[in-house]
Order: sequence, then C-alpha cells, then structure tokens
Amino acid sequence: MQVKIFSLQGSEVGQVTLDDAVWGGVVNTALLSQALAMYRTNERLTIASTKTRGDVSGGGKKPWKQKHTGRARAGSTRSPLWRHGGSAFGPHPRNAHYRLPQTIRRKALLESLKGKLRDQELVVVDRLAAEQPKTKPFAALAKTFAIVKRALIVLETSSEPLIKSLRNLPAFTLCQAANLNAADVLNAHKVFVTKAAFEQLAQRVKENAAHASSH
Repeated sequence: MQVKIFSLQGSEVGQVTLDDAVWGGVVNTALLSQALAMYRTNERLTIASTKTRGDVSGGGKKPWKQKHTGRARAGSTRSPLWRHGGSAFGPHPRNAHYRLPQTIRRKALLESLKGKLRDQELVVVDRLAAEQPKTKPFAALAKTFAIVKRALIVLETSSEPLIKSLRNLPAFTLCQAANLNAADVLNAHKVFVTKAAFEQLAQRVKENAAHASSH
C-alpha cells in the first residue's frame, strides 16, 4: 500500500509504503465503537448529587405517635414519601472510568487510521518545522487542503516554536503521535500527520500486531 506525502504547498513530494497485512482489510467498526464508548465515558463528569433522607435537615422528631391516630405510621418528615423529603434513588457522584487493554486500544487506533486512509481524510505532510513562533507560514494550510471542518495535526515532537505557530490556527487542534488515540482520529474531519509522526504511529501499530499474533 502506497500513501502519498505532500508538501505544505499541496504538491506530492514522495510516498510511504505500508504493510498490507497490517493496514489492509476491512475496518473493524465494532472495535472502534467499543473504544470510542470507553473514551467518551471517561470524559464524563458524574457530579450530579441528590440528598437522601439522612442528608436533608430536620425530621428528627417523630410526627405523631405510632398507634391509635388513624393515620399511617411515620418516623420522620424527611421520608422520600413526604414533601421536602430526601430522594430515594437519586444520582450520586461516582467514578465511571474504565480502561480497555492496551492491545485493544492500539488496535482501535490502527482501525481509525485505516478508516481515514480509506476515506482519503488522512494527509501525510513532509515536515512541519518552525525556528520562531510565526503563524503566517502555516496560514494557508486550511485553504491548500480544503479544510471545511475541524482537523487534527499530529506531530512527532513537542517543539515549542512550532506549537506556538500552529495553535492559533482556528481550523486545527494539535496532538503528539505518542498520545494519539482512536477518539482523537474519529473526532477530526481530517488528520494531518507529519512523515516522522506517521512512522512513529506505523511502528506502534506494527508492534501491537506482532504482539497480538504471537498470542
């Protein structure tokens, strides 16, 4: 499999060869769905909280005696059955965080990148570099590659001048190859990867495929 490499001006400057055994085949959407559910769940803030009958102030005195009143028994005015009483089964803060095995997470990353390659939404650029923080050299990037929605730029290293140069571009978010996951890829309309960063990603998924095959 051949993937084109482009310059910042949009011209083809080379190709990178991918292993068909790793990058070929049908995209595993079921695995992607499983991974995306994990990432979205881990982003949730479960901070909703209600008061139980023990948390509501008051209610310490028994409303009336137990027997011979003709009314139902009652031990507190803060029972969930009463107005201004506590909640019986209301939500409380909880930790819903969970993690899938690393092998599955890396497999999901591979499947997400395969999907972007299939849909021609993954662009490999030769290099992105900046000696000084200047946005102007990269200002035409969105127009050159017809970016109409949010896109992701994946870098091989966290060069401070380059980060400062790119972070002001409204159409892009930034990520390092070592931290990229399937959710980042799927949430972006297009993914721009430097050649060096793509080689890092290819090595990650290759090692994962070799580990999986050995088991």
